[in-house]
Amino acid sequence: MNALISTAVFGIVLMFVGLFVKNKQQIKYFAIAGTIIAFIANWYDGQLAGGSSTILHGMIEVSRLSVLFNAVAIGSTFLYFVLCGSSFEKVGDDVADYFALVFFILAGITLTASFSNLLMLFLAIEIISIPQYILAGADKKNLKSNEASLKYFLMGSFTTGILLMGIALIYGATGSFNIYEMGLGTGDLSPLALCGIILLGFALAFKVSAVPFHFWTPDVYDGSPTVFTAFMATVVKAAGFIAFLRLFQVSFTGGGLEHHWQLIIALITAATLLIGNFTAVFQQSVKRMLAYSSIAQAGFMLFTIVSSNETATQGIILYSIAYSVATIGIFAILLKMKDYTFDGYNGLARRQPLLALVNTIFLLSLAGIPLTAGFFAKYFVLTAAVQQGQLLWLVILAVLCAAISAYYYFRVIIAMYFKTGDAETLPITAGFRSVLVIGAAVIILLGVFPNLVLQFL
Repeated sequence: MNALISTAVFGIVLMFVGLFVKNKQQIKYFAIAGTIIAFIANWYDGQLAGGSSTILHGMIEVSRLSVLFNAVAIGSTFLYFVLCGSSFEKVGDDVADYFALVFFILAGITLTASFSNLLMLFLAIEIISIPQYILAGADKKNLKSNEASLKYFLMGSFTTGILLMGIALIYGATGSFNIYEMGLGTGDLSPLALCGIILLGFALAFKVSAVPFHFWTPDVYDGSPTVFTAFMATVVKAAGFIAFLRLFQVSFTGGGLEHHWQLIIALITAATLLIGNFTAVFQQSVKRMLAYSSIAQAGFMLFTIVSSNETATQGIILYSIAYSVATIGIFAILLKMKDYTFDGYNGLARRQPLLALVNTIFLLSLAGIPLTAGFFAKYFVLTAAVQQGQLLWLVILAVLCAAISAYYYFRVIIAMYFKTGDAETLPITAGFRSVLVIGAAVIILLGVFPNLVLQFL
């Protein structure tokens, strides 16, 4: 609860800071301080809970999972501000408003791991989505940015209707919005409840860019200002999955209930893995490749939904860290490149050896190479599916798709190390390099000792 209040308050404060502070770098430092305060407030939530779950007025639950995920989300946002915050002013003059919108999104994200009522889930999704529509179109003079914002808004609004319809059907079948009091697993599932579950699954699948609800993703990610795409593709996506997992694990699992929807989610997972990976292979822009890569990564994270067991919970936390840190790092480096194509990376290792090295570590993590956090993240989500049973075919498909993903990730590595060229970058500070090294160190550390995080569950 403290994390929700602190992020919302900082969002409001930052709107007024823009009126009085003209130095845009000072606004960035103010936002960074805000994430530190929010992190401390969230830690205090965990201390108050004392390892047990506390439900507030039947709406919000403070638990180890919510506190840990909020810590991951706030920590990733801190990394995002430090690495990418300076690029906000390149988008437009309303820098304080951009930071405020990110804090409002973060306020919604804190609800995704702690809602205990479907109405709070709806509020969380909308608090996250509406600022994103604005940020996608923040580059007002760029037609691609305008198109991204409009497309995201129209499709997002349509999906909101599907989400509300699903909630209404669930309420009609159970008479409750409380995710713990639905009692769907105690008897025969009514057609009304089944339709509600499917509609909720489809709406959340849109939010996490799962196939066939992914069509907005490449255009929105490519058209939005790159600095905002970095946040939308990482922390926001992880929040969508934690909400997805929490709802299905608590309300729609048990008593054989999962057999009504498991095959549908499994087929969505398979399609997401195939289309995300195969389409990424043919991209010529690194930014657009990362958009399709995010769809492919969503396929792996969907394993946590289709499994919905304790290992899946561990997997989504580890995946959130590995994916967010690595992708934020890759986007931060992309922001420093003058050319976003693969050829723009030619010879980067010769001109910027440290940048090339950390970029390689991040890319290897996304590919799931051992000794990186991405390897254990994939290991946990696939293990969850094996434990669930009857999903071995999906695990084999995922392993094959992981091999395909290595191709387009290694294209960047080959360009940096084995192709001749003069990759041009913007000026890079020592502080920027230092933070990138810390991010790469986190990826390696969790690739060797994943229990450093998982022990908190």
